Amino acid sequence: MIHILVVEDDPKLNQIVCTYLNDSGFHTRGVLSAKEAYDEMYNNIYDLIISDIMMPEIDGFEFARTVRKVNRTIPILFMSARDDLPAKQKGFQLGIDDYMVKPIELDELLLRVRALLRRANIETERKITAGNLVLDADAMSAEIDGEEIGLTTREFNIIYKLLSYPKKTFSRAQLMDEFWGVESDTSLRAVDVYVTKLRDKLSACDGFQIVTVRGLGYKAVLR
Repeated sequence: MIHILVVEDDPKLNQIVCTYLNDSGFHTRGVLSAKEAYDEMYNNIYDLIISDIMMPEIDGFEFARTVRKVNRTIPILFMSARDDLPAKQKGFQLGIDDYMVKPIELDELLLRVRALLRRANIETERKITAGNLVLDADAMSAEIDGEEIGLTTREFNIIYKLLSYPKKTFSRAQLMDEFWGVESDTSLRAVDVYVTKLRDKLSACDGFQIVTVRGLGYKAVLR
């Protein structure tokens, strides 16, 4: 199931959006502040964020900037009463993926959410199949020809990320920030160690290969 985080300080609107998306088949959690959002993202994995620009302690632009430092690929949709071009430009420059002006139409919101998830290549069942490999994000399991492969949580998250965006190159710094944390003082070489382990553990997989992009990082290439 797709997990969506709604960051909106208007309790009524927050509840309306969450209820509508839950009724549409998503697992949606609503929070009223950026602080609550950070706590949620620290403890849980979300596939998409819907955020207002105006928040109690920081504005949505700062929130989006912080999210992008931690996770450069999670889709972010702004919904705001501001309909001026400078606000939209600033949001997109910070890396948001879509922008809706309040009052929003819930049916349109649903269309945009589904479009963003399609672009991010995230399947509703949260499973990825690449040849004889099946990754199940809910069970945090990997199987090759029906036989489970023992992956650590970090190994699973890395390969799931790479296969969610085939041919997209992720730098070592991107992977480090997302799966070790921005405060980690671990060397970027740790990413290389994990990729080597993944190549070894998934060597029997016939559906893809992890390619080294010299001077940058890694990408998954489907066969």
